[in-house]
Amino acid sequence: MDKKDYYEVLGVSKDATQDEIKSAFRKLAKKYHPDVSKEPNAAEKFKEAQEAYAVLSDEDKRRQYDQFGHAAFDNNGAGGYDFSGFDFSEILREAFGGTFGGGFSNFDFNDFTGFGGSRNRSAKGRDKIVRMDLEFEEAVFGTKKEITLTLNDTCDECHGEGGFDIKTCDKCHGSGTITAQQQTIFGAFMTKTTCDKCGGKGETYTKECTKCHGSGMVRTKKNIEVKVPAGVDTGVQLRIKEKGEAGINGGPNGDIYLEFYVKKHPLYQREGNDIYLNLPLTIAEAALGCKKKVPTLYGNITLTIPAGSENGDKHRLRSKGIESVNSYGKGDMYIILNVKTPQKLSREQKKLLEQLAKTGLDNDKEFRKIEEYL
Repeated sequence: MDKKDYYEVLGVSKDATQDEIKSAFRKLAKKYHPDVSKEPNAAEKFKEAQEAYAVLSDEDKRRQYDQFGHAAFDNNGAGGYDFSGFDFSEILREAFGGTFGGGFSNFDFNDFTGFGGSRNRSAKGRDKIVRMDLEFEEAVFGTKKEITLTLNDTCDECHGEGGFDIKTCDKCHGSGTITAQQQTIFGAFMTKTTCDKCGGKGETYTKECTKCHGSGMVRTKKNIEVKVPAGVDTGVQLRIKEKGEAGINGGPNGDIYLEFYVKKHPLYQREGNDIYLNLPLTIAEAALGCKKKVPTLYGNITLTIPAGSENGDKHRLRSKGIESVNSYGKGDMYIILNVKTPQKLSREQKKLLEQLAKTGLDNDKEFRKIEEYL
């Protein structure tokens, strides 16, 4: 099967600058990196982008490719350019460094490429993003919740070593990589690949751990109690430090990021730290005025409705809103009057309203203004 044109893979023209090539690879990395992409062909697309970038970002290799195409890197038809020794760490850090509020900022991006050289270094474990659903009142006042996660944890049998009686790998002599000679039409090139015996660690062991089967990690269910602060809202994230996946080679655990989703309340609508309540009134209550008992987040109050109130009138209750999650103080509560016109009337109600209509209720300047144009 023919290999794809490297320029087409990155989506750039053949006269693209190095900045354009770099920018194109960053976009594809963010879209197809197997650790973040859910697309079924993400791994294949990411590998294609890596290979294309490794060639086109190097001026000498780019000139060879422009002149001879894929044949410049063919090893007797054995699969094309070998980019296993290419360092992608810097550009991947640029691409992912700000994702999820910095969740990737401490990761070892050389290790993410899957092509060796840095697996024997310690690295922070992977972060986890967890959705947490909250009732409206739980978000307002804060609460405690317990979450259950299945995570990679350090094996307690071998303490993350993967085995017992550790010794230097006799195949790579502790380097974690194997140097091999590759023949091309331009001559011999030396390439580095991850040692297949020690997996890039540079060490092996006499006896493999039977609990983790040499990985140094086991899948474990963990129950974690979370204190949800008062005032959170949908979309707010809370970081729980070092409770995520176990670190690699003694590195720190990753973090857990809780993302909150707050259920709607049957009465209140939230806007920032303010809340709104629609208060239904009869036309009589609005015209004559009344006292209404109103539920708030902090208990019931009695609200005085002045005579002559209209639909949509707003009453403000200071500091009856929601506490700010990042600072002191509370929002306000707004009572919106909703004057309801009766849809069904009894015979007596209809008679009374007809009598009321004859008393000149329309003797108002707003009514007269319309009548002037009739």
